[in-house]
Amino acid sequence: MPDTAAPPSQTLSRGIRILEILADAGEPLSIDEVAKRLAVHRSVAYRLLRTLEGHGLIRRDVAGRISLGARMAALAAGVAHDLQAEALPELTAVANELGMTCFLAVLDHDECVTLTSVEPRRAIASVAQRPGTRHPVTVGAPGKAILAGLPHALPADASAALRAEVAEAAARGFATSHDEVIPSLRSVAVPLVLPGREVAAVAVVFVASANADIAIAARLERSAAVIRASLGG
Repeated sequence: MPDTAAPPSQTLSRGIRILEILADAGEPLSIDEVAKRLAVHRSVAYRLLRTLEGHGLIRRDVAGRISLGARMAALAAGVAHDLQAEALPELTAVANELGMTCFLAVLDHDECVTLTSVEPRRAIASVAQRPGTRHPVTVGAPGKAILAGLPHALPADASAALRAEVAEAAARGFATSHDEVIPSLRSVAVPLVLPGREVAAVAVVFVASANADIAIAARLERSAAVIRASLGG
């Protein structure tokens, strides 16, 4: 049995934190910037980065700035591979039909994490929703859709307003949000309940749409039903 009393590895924790910092940054960072965000000396950050680079998890450009490496994409593709494979055609169909970025979100502890996403082929302006993007599960339509299928996951200190929103989402089958995660953006999401798995969410994010939220939700639910059926749900 694992020794639950064993102290965590500070080095491993820092290495993982670097990957999170680079994912959240959205642009290459210098060693000094990584060290500052990690709150360690530059020499410590350098040793950690060299190790990560050796495993292909990060890369440095000609200017020495650091970003996530190609190996990260391979690792990410292995997460819930069957779910991603079955969801991708549906996400693509929704994105191109509605002209919105469509994505699959999952629960990770108390956060909502984008597992995979598809931007529409033809759109005047689409919203990027990068895989790995995360935010508290208590904000945004995808998080509330997940909570609607997992009411026990609501934080003990959840506000009455949040509890009411989650209850409403559960009753009508979809959640909505506006200006919650990113200013000016709207989102609609439906729960994706699969046997033997945590509840996920199929969602779209957009600036504006001529489609009513209920119509968008109905389209998302059709895709969620296809994904459920393909995975034996």
